[in-house]
Amino acid sequence: MGVITLLTDFGHKDSYVGVIKGVIAGISPQSRVIDLCHGIQPQAILAARFNLLTSYQYFPEGTIHVVVVDPGVGTQRTAVVVQMTLPTGQQMIVAPDNGILTGFPVVAAVALTNANYWRVPQPSHTFHGRDIFASVAAHLANGVSMDQLGKRLLVTDLVSLPISDAIATDRGYRGSIQYIDHFGNLITTIPGEILAKQPWNVRVGCDLAPSYMTYGDTQPGALLALIGSHGYVEIAINSGSAAKMLAGQVGDGVELIYAPRG
Repeated sequence: MGVITLLTDFGHKDSYVGVIKGVIAGISPQSRVIDLCHGIQPQAILAARFNLLTSYQYFPEGTIHVVVVDPGVGTQRTAVVVQMTLPTGQQMIVAPDNGILTGFPVVAAVALTNANYWRVPQPSHTFHGRDIFASVAAHLANGVSMDQLGKRLLVTDLVSLPISDAIATDRGYRGSIQYIDHFGNLITTIPGEILAKQPWNVRVGCDLAPSYMTYGDTQPGALLALIGSHGYVEIAINSGSAAKMLAGQVGDGVELIYAPRG
């Protein structure tokens, strides 16, 4: 039994997610469909990227991830399937080529040009998630190969977003906010694994957040920084929203500063 995950900005007010599941069930009823997330803000490509980038490693070999955050639906943007080779085996992502795949370990890519594997030969101009992505994912789960789906693409030709990595400084690192989660935590581009084992603070705007191991190590309402479960440095408020308190936005610069050794 294969696993297909769904990551969209559709929310749960409308029937869009259910329709996608219906298409998959009609083609590959044996597949297990997992809702990864449907609460992405509309057209928030960077947020979709972050959620999949910090999730795919928890799924088994052969998983097919369907990502439908697609502000360019119906335009000349390319629909693709890509293959990743991981320590746990191969996985695939079916998505629009709009930058969502930036930073993924992609080893092969195919444009979804073969209409034989679409739901209908003339797909809706506004719902490729239903008419192309869901159908293709279900056929992949049934054993159809990538090369049957269309024309090979160079991996280097996939759209890449200008996401700034952490940059070392003489005091620590510079980075930026790449995602704001449901709790209002500001998640930066600074990976926790690169940090030295000494105290540090994170400056965002005029505010300085001291580092702690977890949220409960401070008083309610206190500003703090920590390494989140996703592996990145984040700025938080114990029992509050750092995004609201600091007016933080995706793309805002941050600086991690090591505290003097005492």
